[in-house]
Amino acid sequence: MTDFNRHRPGQRTGIGMLTASLVLGMLMLTWFFDGMLDRQTNPNSRPTTQMLADGVLELQLQRNRQGHYVISGLINGVPATLLLDTGATDVVIPERLAERANLSPGTAIQAMTANGMVTVYNTRIPELQMGDVRLYDVRASINPAMHGSMVLLGMSALRHIEFSQRGDTLTLRFLPD
Repeated sequence: MTDFNRHRPGQRTGIGMLTASLVLGMLMLTWFFDGMLDRQTNPNSRPTTQMLADGVLELQLQRNRQGHYVISGLINGVPATLLLDTGATDVVIPERLAERANLSPGTAIQAMTANGMVTVYNTRIPELQMGDVRLYDVRASINPAMHGSMVLLGMSALRHIEFSQRGDTLTLRFLPD
């Protein structure tokens, strides 16, 4: 028996360990870069609310890589990514997210969007949450043509908020009713 044949079982183990290490390394790099991309898309994934002396709740948001203000929130306890959109009259929710949040579609109406006319359905959001801020009974529209989980946070919710921008930071102040 040659020396080559005697060491072959150890070589197989070594190759197996090298393969496992490469796969594990690729998984870790994928996880790392996926998290980095998520932070670039939504730098406000864990919003922290501050209570000011006058009872006003304040949130500070950082602009994302595309120049938008995006924040993680909850619609009836269902996680959602909210894009602040002062050009939207209502909060606009993709149909699949509305179903998961148990929102009932109401009257069908035609709405003008950036993509043209679409049919949307009126609804009400019993509870919309961003950090410690909770808004109740918010007017919204369900848009079957929207895909993904991005929600347009329109003026039906933003009317309860005073906001100011300085640089890449948007400060939201929720005034007590």
